[in-house]
Amino acid sequence: MVEENIKAQTDDKYIRQIVLSARFTNLEQVRQFVVEAAEECGMKPKTVFAVELAVDEAFSNIIDHAYGGESQELIECTCQSDEDRLIIKLKDCGEPFRPNGVPQPNLDACLEERKIGGLGLHFMRQLMDEVSFSFSTGPGNRVNCNSLTMVKYKER
Repeated sequence: MVEENIKAQTDDKYIRQIVLSARFTNLEQVRQFVVEAAEECGMKPKTVFAVELAVDEAFSNIIDHAYGGESQELIECTCQSDEDRLIIKLKDCGEPFRPNGVPQPNLDACLEERKIGGLGLHFMRQLMDEVSFSFSTGPGNRVNCNSLTMVKYKER
């Protein structure tokens, strides 16, 4: 379900935004949205795929962890590009995510010893050049918004 789809261009930046409900059926739509943004700013196919995969993982994690499963809650995706990079922001109003509380995955352990899950943040950090989280709070320390920012620099 698309709530809004906005595109704007200034002299040196291109911004596009889409707001979707927290449903796995919207994964294809958000993937296509970021693929178009990455292609429009001139990224190579391998880089476009990395961006697509990172956003797929992030969107899925928001559904699973911030909202506790599919819901009508919203996820906002904003893509902003300039001459050097593509900046992707995903915002939600679900449960806060504390990246410092996520243990580093043991990539050396054999498959039978590994926990299921726990690789999403690792993948995002490997695929993107920068990954950061911010939170805004309201009265009574109630979280109003979680924001994930991922940056991918253009190849030179």
